[in-house]
Amino acid sequence: MGKLSLTRSISCLALLFLSYIVMAQGVTTPRTPSPAATVSQTIGISTVAVNYSRPSVRGRQIWGGLVPYGWNRQGFGNGNEAPWRAGANENTVITFSHPATVEGQQVPAGSYGLFFVVNKDNTGELILSKDSRSWGSFWYNAAQDQLRAKIQLRAIPQTELLTYEFSNLTKNSAELDLNWEKLQIPVKIEFAVDDIVMANAADELKGATGFTWLGYAGAANYSLQNKVNYDQGLKWIDQAIAINRNFNTLNVKSGILKQMGQDAESEKVMKEAIDLSTENELNLYGYQLMNAGQHDKAIEIFILNTQRHPNSPNAWDSLGEGYATKGDKKNAIANFKKCLSMNPPANVRANSEKFLKQLGAL
Repeated sequence: MGKLSLTRSISCLALLFLSYIVMAQGVTTPRTPSPAATVSQTIGISTVAVNYSRPSVRGRQIWGGLVPYGWNRQGFGNGNEAPWRAGANENTVITFSHPATVEGQQVPAGSYGLFFVVNKDNTGELILSKDSRSWGSFWYNAAQDQLRAKIQLRAIPQTELLTYEFSNLTKNSAELDLNWEKLQIPVKIEFAVDDIVMANAADELKGATGFTWLGYAGAANYSLQNKVNYDQGLKWIDQAIAINRNFNTLNVKSGILKQMGQDAESEKVMKEAIDLSTENELNLYGYQLMNAGQHDKAIEIFILNTQRHPNSPNAWDSLGEGYATKGDKKNAIANFKKCLSMNPPANVRANSEKFLKQLGAL
């Protein structure tokens, strides 16, 4: 090699090296052609988040082309057979705030590399890797797998830009869907929501929340409404009552005792709650009973409220609604007219007039 050729080679190498330095230290610019994205979903009080890059179809053959079927050896990295990185660029990363059940398998809280194997017959495989920091599939190592699960893919209308979204939401679960070209890859994710909420409540009550009756009452009411861990709920509501013995705390305790089969004690506590109730609290309790189908008991409470607060148009309106819901047209009309004779507020007047029209009395 001549002196001039050697000089040119060294110059080219220096320029190439300099270009790598510039790239490594460059300013942040928009990522093209596969922009970064994040999608998240709350299930109960838990969250699932997916960070990924979004390639476009751009007229290319995706399945069996850009994304090869089955397992494949990469032309770079450790040379292992690898699944698809479920997006572009770096690993697609899925993060669970709490332990989750993914496609029927337990997964600890944390971040994982999300991979898929796509087969020609629309079967596939989900893989979660404990290595969430590598670039794509190049350094995939099966020894790092946290989970493998068989999945079934679905046909969908054309989707140009690779998109993750959540669907089929329930109290405890959601489906994470990857949509691209004409294929959807679904993953079912579940959380033990009640267990997580109750455990979280116990932790929060060790802090500032535990210095007020509202925190204990809220935790106990969750136990009551979701029919979970009544023993713990009873302990919490007793702590709330020790701080503030009022209608709300006693009402929750009465409900828990009833669910535990302690009917006599429940009635005793509810009687005390009613004795301490305000007009609005008693009114709301009446609606609580009415919505539970206990119409006669609801009417008793509404009557009690009119006796305690005879000058309240709202109390008479609620009593009319109690009778109307039971199907007692005569008493419903009488009480709605009583309400209207007292010059009620606009919202109360509107409710009474609505029922009277329905009953053919206006």
